Parts: sequence; structure tokens; C-alpha cells
Amino acid sequence: MRFIQFLRKNDPKKYLGVADFNCERMWDLSTANLGCSNEMVKFIEQNFKISELNKKLGGLQEEMITEDIKLLPPVTNPKKIIAIGLNYVDHCIEQNKEKPKEPIFFSKFSNCLIGPGDNILYPPVTNSLDYEVELAVIIGKKAKDVPKLKAMDYIFGYTIAQDITARDWQKQKNGGQFLLGKSMDTFLPLGPSIAHKSIIEDPENLTISCKVNGIEKQHQKTSNMIFKIDEMISYLSQMITLEPGDVILTGTPGGVGAHRKPPEFLKVGDVVESEIEGIGKISNKVCEKTKSSE
Repeated sequence: MRFIQFLRKNDPKKYLGVADFNCERMWDLSTANLGCSNEMVKFIEQNFKISELNKKLGGLQEEMITEDIKLLPPVTNPKKIIAIGLNYVDHCIEQNKEKPKEPIFFSKFSNCLIGPGDNILYPPVTNSLDYEVELAVIIGKKAKDVPKLKAMDYIFGYTIAQDITARDWQKQKNGGQFLLGKSMDTFLPLGPSIAHKSIIEDPENLTISCKVNGIEKQHQKTSNMIFKIDEMISYLSQMITLEPGDVILTGTPGGVGAHRKPPEFLKVGDVVESEIEGIGKISNKVCEKTKSSE
């Protein structure tokens, strides 16, 4: 089952739905009289059993959404967005760095979040905008001091993230702290849907890739991750209580623009498309940031 959030025309209210693989067919959950929230984080907190949802949604097949809708990020107000750096072997190699002995975590803010088809706004404060495709984990229930063997039980599902980065602000400015370089407005396209964990057999054996203007720049398997998903959840939960709807970005493979020779940074007009096997694809265009776009 794949979950989406969306808007209808001239209606500010968020709706929750389910979709097929590439969101070509979608259904509105509010028509199923399930008593579920129309906001993803609250829906996850309600902890519906997927088997029961599948039974109750059987009657929705004839009620497919036919109007034009706008897909939102599948999670719009997570309490936390936590990312990990240097978590793919080939990403370490391209930087001539040794594999980290402990995970390197940093955060992004929810102001970064945009959905499929939304514009990535190029901030005038940087000239080194970069792309990163990442597998995003959505936490399904409160997690504190979780042993590694049980960590995967705390996942709701998976989606695709594009961790857009201002490399100068990540590396040279702000004292070398990642926060500003990673957290500027629109710096986290997310979606198009959350694939429930029940339909992703092995999240650590998926093909992950990113294209810029149709040219492939990153291509790897999630098996190339250094710290696995269960390790990340267990490690974080020893220090931070993870909550339903929290987003964990699991790192990016090699091929980013900053470490190409010569570097290949994003430009206004570029289209960034990321894809993960079994989850789908998300595409966003880089646009100039103007007062009208704010």
C-alpha cells in the first residue's frame, strides 16, 4: 500500500489517499469512512493495521480520483528530519575519505519540504547547489532505546528524498556546520508516496539513482550503505526519542556534483529526477528564487 497527501483545487484542506506505483491512479481515503485523519503524521499515530485497511479499501476501486489534484510531500510536518552523512562506500571514495567509524548525523528543517513537481528555489546566497538522492525512512511508532534486532519494527514505510545542498554553506561557511547548507527553503523534495514497509521486501537491496536533465549522475544499490537502517534507528533512539512521522534520510551514493571533475553544480532550469526501485520517482525543477516565488 502506498500513501499520499494531496490538495484539491480551491480547497486548502489536506487529504490523505492511496496510490499505485507511480501515482497514476489514486484514491481518496476520506471516502472510505475509516475514521482516519487526513494528515499523515496523525494517521500514522492512529496505527491502523494494514491488513484491515486493505479489506476496508476494497470498495474504493471504483472511486478513483479523476479530478486534477496537487501532490504534497507525503509528510508535511514531521517533528524531526534527521540525515546521515558519508553513509555510502562510493561516496566516501569519491571524497578520498575513510569510512566513518560512527554515523554522522545532522538535521534539516520542515521548511525544506516540497512535493513532486514543486520548484527547487535557487537561493542567491549560494553558487554551488548540489543534488543527492536518498532513501527516506518514515518512523511508525515511538522509539526509545530500541535494540537493533527490533529496530525495523518501528518503521512505517519508505519514500524518496532529494537532499538539495548548498555546498559552500555546508563546507566553507557557517563554521563548517551543515545546518544552513542543508536547510534552506525547498531543499528537500520528498515523495511521491510512502511505500508501506509491507511491500518493500528488502530496503537494503534497492537500486537508487538520480538524473539531471535526463543524464544519470548517481546509480547504486542501497546495499552500499555503511550503517544499515536498523543500526541508524537503534543508535539514534539511544539519544533521541523518535516519533511517528519522523523522517530519517539514509545517505547518498557517489556521483554528486561537488566531487565530479570538474564539479557539476545545478543551474536554474535544471530538472532533477530521483528514482528508487519499488518506491517510485520524483522530479523537480530548479528555478530562480524571486519575491513572487516566496
